[in-house]
Order: sequence, then C-alpha cells, then structure tokens
Amino acid sequence: MKISRIIMAASALAMSATGALADYSLTILHTNDFHARFEPISKYDSGCSSEDNAEGKCFGGSARLVTAVEAARARAENSVLVSGGDQFQGTLFYTYYKGKLAAEMMNKMGYDAMTVGNHEFDDGPEVLRGFMDALNFPVLMSNADFSAEPLLAGTLQKSTVLNVNGTLVGMIGLTPQDTDELASPGKNINFTDPSDAVQHQVDALTGAGVDIIIVLSHSGYNVDQEVAANTSGVDIIVGGHSNTYLSNTSDRAKGPYPTMVGNTAIVQAYAYGKFLGELNATFDDAGNLISASGEPIIMDGEVVEDAGTVARISEAAGPLEEIRNRVVASSAASIDGDRGSCRAVECEMGNLVADAMVAKVADKGVTIAIQNGGGIRASIDSGEVTMGEVLTVLPFQNSLATMQLTGAGVVAALENGVSQVEDGAGRFPQVSGIRFTWDASVAPNEGRVTEVLVNNGGNWVPIDPDGVYGVVTNNYMRGGGDGYKIFSTDGMNAYDYGPGLEDVVAEYMAAGGAYTPYTDGRISQK
Repeated sequence: MKISRIIMAASALAMSATGALADYSLTILHTNDFHARFEPISKYDSGCSSEDNAEGKCFGGSARLVTAVEAARARAENSVLVSGGDQFQGTLFYTYYKGKLAAEMMNKMGYDAMTVGNHEFDDGPEVLRGFMDALNFPVLMSNADFSAEPLLAGTLQKSTVLNVNGTLVGMIGLTPQDTDELASPGKNINFTDPSDAVQHQVDALTGAGVDIIIVLSHSGYNVDQEVAANTSGVDIIVGGHSNTYLSNTSDRAKGPYPTMVGNTAIVQAYAYGKFLGELNATFDDAGNLISASGEPIIMDGEVVEDAGTVARISEAAGPLEEIRNRVVASSAASIDGDRGSCRAVECEMGNLVADAMVAKVADKGVTIAIQNGGGIRASIDSGEVTMGEVLTVLPFQNSLATMQLTGAGVVAALENGVSQVEDGAGRFPQVSGIRFTWDASVAPNEGRVTEVLVNNGGNWVPIDPDGVYGVVTNNYMRGGGDGYKIFSTDGMNAYDYGPGLEDVVAEYMAAGGAYTPYTDGRISQK
C-alpha cells in the first residue's frame, strides 16, 4: 500500500475513532505455521486417530480452535485474531484443496489479518491470489516490491489499519527475506530488508495518527528480535516461521511469553494449531505499551471441538480417505522427524529419507544423497504406516533429482546446509553415503564443514575435491532452493524428473519388513 493510501485510510478511520486511548486494553489472539492441520494431531505433530482423539490424546485441529477463539473473545474487552503466516502446505488437505479450505476456516474463525508466509508462495502467486480473493480480511507483506506482479499488485498490502472498538491499530506484514530461495514467488517480486521495511510503514502509520503498531512477522524468532532492536514505534511482533514455543511456565520454551526487546513485546505460538496465543496488552493514552502478559493456550483434549466444524472437516476429508488410509509399510518404533532434530542434527527420519533416495538410484551410479531437513515435516508412530502419514512427512510433492557434482561442490553444498543452524533454517542437510563433521564456532560459510568422508568399498575415506560423484536430492533443492544454488549452477548431467519422493520412501520402507529407525553418527559436530 502506498503511503498516501495508508494516510487516507487512517484519516478516514480516525474520524470515527474516539479521541483518547486511556488505559486501552487489547487482547491479541494469534496462530502461526498452521500448515493445513485442520484435523487433530498427535504429540508428534502427525495424524491422530479418531480413537485417540476420543480418548483425549490429540491436539489442535480447526474445531478446537473455533471453540478456543470464541471463548477468548468472550473474556476480552477488545480483541483481534491474527496469523503469523504459513497456512499453506503440510497435509493432503492442501494438496487437494490448495488454499480454499484454509480461507474457509479462517473466515469462519474471523481472522482480522495475516502476513504472507514463505509457503504461501509454494505454488506461485496464482494460488496465493486465489486464497486472498476468498478471504474476508487483508493479507500483508511490507518487505517486498511486488508492484511488477499483476496478480498481487493492488490486492496484497504492505500494512493496514483496523478500527478496534474506536481505536486505531496498525498492522504490518513481514515475510522471510530469502523467500525467493525457500519457495516459488516468481521473478516479479524482490524481497528487502525487514527492519527498513517495518520502519517505513511505522513512520507512515504514526504520521497518520495510528499509535498502536503490531507487526505480523513470518521471519523467525531471531529476526523478530533484530527488528525490535533496529526499529522504533513497534509495540508488538506476532511471529512465525521458526515454530518457536514461548512460555512462562514450560521448561521447553525457547524464551518468555512475551519476549521483551526494549519496549516491544514479541510472541509466537509454536505451530500446527497446537496452541492459541493470547497476549493481553494495555496501552496508555498516547498509545504506548505499558503492560503485556499472557500464555499460549494448549489445544488439548480439554478443549471441546465445535461440532459444526468437525462435520465440515470430515466432509472435506472424504475425497482424501482412500489415499491416506492405504497402509504402505510398518515401523518397529516411532521415527523421529521433529523439526528441532532434523534442522540441527542427524535425525532418524532424515536417515530414512536419504537412504531411500540413494537406494532408488544406486543402479545409476549415485552414491550420495542430500535432503533438506526443512522438507521433513513430521514424525511417524510405530506400527502400520499409511500413505497419509508418509505424505504428512513429505508433503511438497517433490521428485528425485540426480546430478554429478565434484567433491568440492559437495562440500560447498554442505557448507550452505550448516550456515543457518542457529536460526533453525530448513537447509540443514540430512545425508546418506557420506559422513561429515561441522564446527558451530566457525562463522557461516567460512569453513564450518571440517571433514567429509565418502564410502569407498566399505571404507570411509576423505572426499576428493576434484573427484566427480553421483548425487541425488529433490527437485526443489536441485533448482537452487534453500540456498543450494551450487546444485543448479554446477550440477552436471542433471535429471529433475524422477519419481515422487513420498513414493520412494514408502517403497523403501515396505521392502524390508518392519522398518527400524536409527542414527549412526553420519553427522557430527565439534
């Protein structure tokens, strides 16, 4: 939105707003990184059976959120409901409906605004535009120039102003600056520095008489703290992207809820609809934040599901049942695919996926697999494994991509993979056919990878920088996704149209009886 339009909109709202904000109370209800978890989920963030749900063992789901939002609104004097982005991607619901069901559920709950997450661009601007057209509220993204993208220009906004019972509240959107590496926004969008973009919008809003400023940020907990430190005038940042759990009561929390940086309160509510964030803020008559407190509310079995929403989600699930209920394999134990594991260390699901990739193309001389940890989205329980569970782990419809790459290129790829571990970035490499050691004390991209070994006739030997190796990855990474540009620039004899990764993993698990998850030290840290 151009500055003049912000000022005009705020001025028009101001004519109907009350003149004073004395001890104004505002409850900010928020979710982030929902990822199409319309149905309840297990403690592993994967599917949860109807039997377990009936026994109170499941979490989340749209029907619980409907109940919780209604109850939270009833106890609040003034409230807004906002999203920190990434409604898209994660289950068969998205694969089948794209953004249609997400829009329907968000409208039902009465969201007031959301920011664009990187996954909102997974299917390009076209699907994002269709999603926005179906919403009853604005979608925001300030740190990008999208004026050259006809599908978004004039519809997507950088900021907006809400009139909340007579008080003006400004909302600003942020998305990851590296979204062009994380998703498929197209060539018409240029992403920019988040702090500069936020300050520009803050200045415009405050200049138009809007004193309460909330940033909806799909940029991660660390970036949110940087934005808070580098800007002035931001009261609250509602975060997303890093799936960060903030709490004042749990020893598993990454930080307090809210996390204060100067006078800015930062909140985030993990992911997948497992929590509803509830921040109670009070502002003085000049719009300054004078207190902020609250706690994410767990969406466990104690939260009664809204019956109408249960029925609607069940109806929407009908076309998906045959696919996801098909048993394709079994597992002797739970397979850890937790985000905190697969984006930081060798994880069981990473080994499974990477081993399956190599096994599928070994007859083509491929010996090394590199899979981004961010492409692994859930764990799998022990027992029967359905195709639906596999698709929840691997929801992106990626295909196998093979290439030849020099040893130096492999090392460079791994160096990129460990360059953003501190931020929980999805580029962390899960591997097969190699072993590597990295050192977190070394600056990113300055030699963090200290040793890489390859299997040579059963012996592990140092990789030859000048040697040429067969490498398998997924087509997203082969195209340069998650910063793996070297795959697109240096990959030789590349083929990007292999079988679907989810089918490869299902086939691999089925081949050897009940799969036994494991780690073997293939990734180590100094």
